[in-house]
Amino acid sequence: MRKLVYYVAATLDGFIAAPDGSYDFFPLVPEPDVLDHMLADYPQTLPTFAHAQFGIDHPEGRFDAVVMGRGTYDPGLAAGITSPYAHLQQYVFSRSLPPAAEPEVEIVADDPVAFVRALKTRDGKDIWLAGGGQLAGQLLPEIDELILKLNPVVVGSGIPLVSRAFDPRRFTLAETRPFDSGVVILRYTRSEDGRGSDG
Repeated sequence: MRKLVYYVAATLDGFIAAPDGSYDFFPLVPEPDVLDHMLADYPQTLPTFAHAQFGIDHPEGRFDAVVMGRGTYDPGLAAGITSPYAHLQQYVFSRSLPPAAEPEVEIVADDPVAFVRALKTRDGKDIWLAGGGQLAGQLLPEIDELILKLNPVVVGSGIPLVSRAFDPRRFTLAETRPFDSGVVILRYTRSEDGRGSDG
């Protein structure tokens, strides 16, 4: 079965964006050591319009689909980018957006959990959860792997990694990869029962 992988940049205090949804406190272009890692291991998580800039021809990797909330999709849309990851099948969860014109973008008004559970059973590669915090909160029980690009910055408030009522879920640390730039990539897999120690 396909896995849902939440691969995202985060601050030391657990935020993925400012209160207004902006994220300019993260480097616009990742530090060279982090960029090398992304190009080698996760080139599909770079937007299609940036591929030529980074010498990416046909990105290969573990994903063939991406799911995202409207808050993650909107910045590109505001810049006229209607298909930010044209090399992947894109599912945008929104009850207010009209259907997309691009065949690789599907606007989904259905329940995210039921939709992703069904998506996991289809043939294909793993599914990347790009954000944001509310969608990650809804999909938390379905997240099989959590990959954090932990940046050396504290912001105090903003959009959290996961926005959800108190509901502890346990993950197991599978890999730690520190970089000279101060970023640490932490890869976690969902624990067998997925619950806290008493759950």
